[in-house]
Amino acid sequence: MPHPPFPATPPPPFNNPPQAGGGPRVIDPWDFAEACLDQTSDALHEARAASPAQLSQAIAIARESHLRGKPADLLEALARVKGHAEEHLGPVILELGNKVAATLSPSPSHIPFAGKLIAPSAFYDSFDQLHALARILLSPVVYAEDTDSIGTASVNPVASLILSEEICNSVFKRVGIRPFVTVARLDYESWTFLTRKHFEL
Repeated sequence: MPHPPFPATPPPPFNNPPQAGGGPRVIDPWDFAEACLDQTSDALHEARAASPAQLSQAIAIARESHLRGKPADLLEALARVKGHAEEHLGPVILELGNKVAATLSPSPSHIPFAGKLIAPSAFYDSFDQLHALARILLSPVVYAEDTDSIGTASVNPVASLILSEEICNSVFKRVGIRPFVTVARLDYESWTFLTRKHFEL
């Protein structure tokens, strides 16, 4: 049976999670990174893209990086666990992204020109919490037309889907409008360029 794009118990909303005492509580944004690992692992398992041992090793590598406060994506970790050299990572990660995307409905499209888009500095300045979450998920916001139309993209479509939900929640809470959020996929070279440019990694 196909896995849904989100688990039955996703991380709580980033902005205004409930608390037993009635007030908001602070959510660790790294919880979203953990949810992304779990969902991506499920998709990779469903697509038979790796053995259980390879997935376990890649998850452990990504979690270790997260514990050090350094973002890491499961697709890149898995490509390295599979023994691919640096110069071959691009096509391998793209293929892994294709397999993950095939488990999602609708399947996010690959956009090869995203690396040429200008970073939406004004959006990041207005929603610094989203900027921090985008950095953790390694899913840059590739465009933002005010708060009406926003796009995020990554090599890992699961990461972008999680961020897109939080973009909708944050913008709606701030301005009362649910934006049209596009989720797209990047090639490895554009992704590494944009994550360095947007997040100084």
